[in-house]
Amino acid sequence: MHPPEFLTVDEAAALLRVNRKTLYEAIRLGQMPGVVRVGKALRIRREAIVTSPSGKGRDSALGSRR
Repeated sequence: MHPPEFLTVDEAAALLRVNRKTLYEAIRLGQMPGVVRVGKALRIRREAIVTSPSGKGRDSALGSRR
């Protein structure tokens, strides 16, 4: 069985090991690639999270909070 192509925000946050509020903020700021809105629900393409080009990995996608 293949993993799902799209993840919920909770699933994506768990995969990225970040708080869901942090992920929602990154989505709001346009820093999270692969976000799709299905009605009122948000889904995130798994491929956008696990196969990011160099420099666009999860650390840079979520931004630095220094």
